[in-house]
Amino acid sequence: MLRVGVIGVGSMGQNHARVFSEMADLVGVVDKDRETGKIVAERFNTESFENYEDLLRKGVDAVSIATPTALHYQVSKDAIESGVHVLVEKPMCSTIEEAEKLVGLTESAGLTLAVGHIERHNPVVDFAKKGIRDGRYGDVITISARRVSSLPTRIRDVGVILDLGIHDIDVMRYLLGSEVTSVFASGGRIKHENFEDHANIMLSFENGTSGLVEVNWLTPMKVRRLSLTGLKNFVEIDYITQSIWISSSSLGRLDSFNLYRIPLEFDTRKITLEKREPLKNELTDFMDAIEKKRDPLISGRDGLGTMKAVMAAIESQKSGKRIDL
Repeated sequence: MLRVGVIGVGSMGQNHARVFSEMADLVGVVDKDRETGKIVAERFNTESFENYEDLLRKGVDAVSIATPTALHYQVSKDAIESGVHVLVEKPMCSTIEEAEKLVGLTESAGLTLAVGHIERHNPVVDFAKKGIRDGRYGDVITISARRVSSLPTRIRDVGVILDLGIHDIDVMRYLLGSEVTSVFASGGRIKHENFEDHANIMLSFENGTSGLVEVNWLTPMKVRRLSLTGLKNFVEIDYITQSIWISSSSLGRLDSFNLYRIPLEFDTRKITLEKREPLKNELTDFMDAIEKKRDPLISGRDGLGTMKAVMAAIESQKSGKRIDL
């Protein structure tokens, strides 16, 4: 079993510790808050540390890093320089420059660097990817996502684009197998003290597909949906219920004297997949990549591609201008 650790055990890191405790040798957890670290360590029968250097000296094979974003680069760098494989939560770094350095450092060291874009590990995304690849929906013309909810108290260091929008931009890149060429984002700040809390992001992809991502922290309900329009089908996926709706229509004989009754026939199929925890899929993929010496589903270089598009969206929202990548 791999010897693993978790650095940062806030709300997300605690779940990393839970899943790792079920499938690996959880050597320890790290948190600056001594009491939080102690509670998590006791829950999962492991050791707690206040400094991540102490965990690295325990001879771990791999770590999950779920610290505040500003610390991602330095902690990941130190782990890699200690010969430890890294899964870093999204966003992988605070800047593009840091992310590029981290990718280069990992590749030179011959280690695994995975980025925690958890939605790509959702079973509905895998289902949609296979449908696109097999041509079941026809060519994808547009793709759109809505990811909205109320203001989270735990997010203080980034805005809604970097916290929420990054998920769907990553999924869109993956589903389409195409890079973003330009971004235009509008939005602003209503309730958040320092960052944008609502945005609409328009994306153009190399393959000609158009994308739209709506995100906010202002909606009094939680929505996590993505839809795509293909030449054969309209497909909508729900990340939360892990369900997919596939729709098509056909037009019967039209009576030009009665346009009120248009003979459209609709066919909609709902597919509900067996529920699987995306985080468990993510950590399983990470460990398998280490053991088989292969790239994880979201490698550092792949995560860098998403980050470039997301940072362009933030720049566009601030400047009011379209950003070409």
